[in-house]
Amino acid sequence: MVRRLPFLLIAAWIFLPAFAEPHSVPVSATAARAAAPAETLSLVPAAQVDSRGVFLDQVLTVVPGRDLPHVRVARAPAFGETVALTRDTVAAGLRDAAPGLAGLDWSGPETVQVSRRTRSLDEHELRLLLTEAAQAHLGDDSGELELRLARAWTPLLVPDETLSLQILDLPRGGLRPNLLLRFDLLAGEERLGGWQLSLQASLWSDLPVARSALQRGQRLIEADVALERVDTLTLRDPLSPDAMSNEHLELAQFVRAGQPILARAVRVRPVIRRGGMVEGLIADGLMVISLKVEALEDAVPGQTLRVRNPRTRREFRAQVQDEQTVILFP
Repeated sequence: MVRRLPFLLIAAWIFLPAFAEPHSVPVSATAARAAAPAETLSLVPAAQVDSRGVFLDQVLTVVPGRDLPHVRVARAPAFGETVALTRDTVAAGLRDAAPGLAGLDWSGPETVQVSRRTRSLDEHELRLLLTEAAQAHLGDDSGELELRLARAWTPLLVPDETLSLQILDLPRGGLRPNLLLRFDLLAGEERLGGWQLSLQASLWSDLPVARSALQRGQRLIEADVALERVDTLTLRDPLSPDAMSNEHLELAQFVRAGQPILARAVRVRPVIRRGGMVEGLIADGLMVISLKVEALEDAVPGQTLRVRNPRTRREFRAQVQDEQTVILFP
């Protein structure tokens, strides 16, 4: 028994740690920092930008990860071109924007290939740009412009940013149903190129239209007329909608049902009618002579017309004063 005791003590010393409860071993802060991966700066192989420029956070990353300031480090390349931005150029921008990161180690390529972001300009967007630019030339009070391309448009590769369109010249005499338009396409201040397109145009406005046949001499305010949407580019001198409420206007000619009313189809309603008898006044010194005369044409106040003395058949020129009186010229 005495001989076996040393053997049991040795066995207990060997196997007892395996059944003991686990315990954590403290790690020093220095060891923890040594275990963390070191931060490095890395250029991206390629980047796409817009016309505003090249920014630090577009061409550089921090490994394992940290946000970079959105600071401009270089001009954007022209559309369709690619430039190689060197590590030194990016590092110079980094020293100004984030000096705390400037001392980190670098990895990745020596240069980053920078190009412009692109997208496709389709026919629908082009028509919107054309219409907006042409409408600005005409003014909103001219009507609602609608443009259509005479030929199909092949989609065009353009910068992926807001575009604008500058019309170089409008046809003399204004828009026509068929026209040729020259324009420049712009991305910000950058000109992308010039184009010339054949277009079909409509200019829509609400105009007076006869709902039934209108007879000569009808007062416009009492005629069967309504406002309808009409293409004004197919008309010459259409009547203004304001004329519909003018009680002094009448139809000067027959107008078919469904036909827009033109300005020449109406006139100021005469106060003197052809064939009517009116009083004619003529001054002779301090005397005023009055005689009955026959109107030889319709006339409105202030208008000059021909009148005739029914007894002598002599004709005079006279100016209408009101619906019953004219002033005879000597």
